[in-house]
Amino acid sequence: MTIHGGGGEYRDLVVFLAAAGVVVPLFNRLKISPVLGFLAAGVLLGPNGLARLSDTLPWLSWLTISDAAQIRSLSELGVAFLMFMIGLELSWERLKAMRRLVFGLGLTQVAACTVALGAVFVAMGQPLVSAAVLGMGLALSSTAVVMPVMAERGRISTVSGRATFAILLAQDLAVAPILITVTVLAALAQGGIGSGDFDPSTLGPALFTLIPAAVGLFLLVLLGRLVLRPMFRSVAKAKAKGQGQEMFIAASLLVVVGSGLAAQAAGLSMSLGALIAGLLLAETEFRREVEVSIEPFKGLLLGVFFVGVGIGLDVDAVAADPVAVFGLAAVMTLLKAGLIYGAARAWKLGNRTAIETALVLGPAGEFAFVILGAGLVEGIASPAFTQQVLLAATISIFSIPLMAMIASRLVRRVEATRPDLPAEALEPLPEQGQVLIVGFGRVGRLVGEILLTHDQRFLAIDADASTVGKGRAEGSNVFYGDAARPDMLVLCGIETARAVVVTMDAPARVDAVVQAVRAMRPDLILIARARDDRHAVRLYRLGVTDAVPETTEASLQLAENTLIDLGVPMGLVLASIHERRDQFRKVFQEAMPDSAAPRRPRALRSKLRR
Repeated sequence: MTIHGGGGEYRDLVVFLAAAGVVVPLFNRLKISPVLGFLAAGVLLGPNGLARLSDTLPWLSWLTISDAAQIRSLSELGVAFLMFMIGLELSWERLKAMRRLVFGLGLTQVAACTVALGAVFVAMGQPLVSAAVLGMGLALSSTAVVMPVMAERGRISTVSGRATFAILLAQDLAVAPILITVTVLAALAQGGIGSGDFDPSTLGPALFTLIPAAVGLFLLVLLGRLVLRPMFRSVAKAKAKGQGQEMFIAASLLVVVGSGLAAQAAGLSMSLGALIAGLLLAETEFRREVEVSIEPFKGLLLGVFFVGVGIGLDVDAVAADPVAVFGLAAVMTLLKAGLIYGAARAWKLGNRTAIETALVLGPAGEFAFVILGAGLVEGIASPAFTQQVLLAATISIFSIPLMAMIASRLVRRVEATRPDLPAEALEPLPEQGQVLIVGFGRVGRLVGEILLTHDQRFLAIDADASTVGKGRAEGSNVFYGDAARPDMLVLCGIETARAVVVTMDAPARVDAVVQAVRAMRPDLILIARARDDRHAVRLYRLGVTDAVPETTEASLQLAENTLIDLGVPMGLVLASIHERRDQFRKVFQEAMPDSAAPRRPRALRSKLRR
């Protein structure tokens, strides 16, 4: 990124990083989505913002972004990272849990909005192909803005939050087919920009031009299946030998960028390649660790993307025809909201729930810029009209917090658990309500087997790649990762977990996990394996519900087996063993300061039984 006036080559990057350092904390404090802050920063720091005053105030040139084109090229990586993360989240379990809402309500919304918006653009004089691309781009909503806004208002776990998530999930699934469709339309369209007429005789040659893309897609999937798991397994083993987290981060970045470039070489988009890589990794044991590794890069590069979008907001163009721009934004938002409301009612959502879902999903989304940009590149969208549509889309994105506020007022009296969704939509997602097992060696595997015997679902985490591989080969729900990291615990569902069982045999690692879990969930059932009595006392001080010392349990087990073999009735033996175990627990707890005593362990254990 070039600097004008001397001093270095990275001024624009420094300006962006400075803006990010101010925008994200400020908007978090104000409980506003940072995405809107990045959009606003793009408008303010771009050529239509402070840069317009640089002639009279030259020092302002140091606070503005001078090379918008390079920012936009860098923002392509942000979109690729977003698509990669979407691919990681699209697990078969999640899709299966919400299949009717995702493939029913969600795809109904995408199809209905595409057709209706396309018809509006045809009525406005746009060719059929151009109108189709515009309709597909604007039919999608903003996952990056809607979900944080819903989370800030505590609406994620409500019925409308679940329905909104399902529709956004369907939209994420639709992105790849839409991008491929744009390529097909470009091959079928005749006569250059905006003509959009079809000639049946061109169908064969047009489809023939897609063969390299299809072959490239097949090779990308095949290579990913053959290479990704062995590569990450090798990196995980290197990490276990103390070679650091850097190799895992580097491998994750390589997959995102490499798959994107490979897709581009095959004639597809970079974002489509990243999505495919994410889908392939979603079925491996390294999914959670990869998410943790690239999350900071994704957030920063998405920030670049939204800054680029803000830079593209031509204030002069809006001021030149504000009625057309704001009118188009209003028509698009209201039309989408009306169609989403109708689809939601058709799929048996309650009236107010349908209203809330429709209002937050009515505005355009970030993929409008990706899809319409692809349409421009392929030469099937009118540049002048598309730029006006993008202005309207940007303005509609700014309205999402306002729409959420209006929606929350309309549904304020609605119970969060109102059962107006299909039954499967009210069931917890696969990662919700589980028992987390940290460490899946011999002890952890046995704990998991007993939990399943009593119909208790679990998710296991282990930092040893070979152990994880063995567990997954046996069909267990186990992932590679470090459970002492809060971001890993979040991805594994700590916020909705029913209990955590720490089974590792390394006391220091057990302590680290216990501290991380207890800091995030003071109320959670937390049971940990202890090396000996002294370690058990330390774990109680850290806040565990129960500590199970190996030496004590081995002694009790030996005594139990001896008494039973001597013919003592089993009922008396079990009662004696339980009494002695309670005495040990009391001794361990009495060794702690009163303030560190765990809260009602028996009551907590009863929750797990339920």
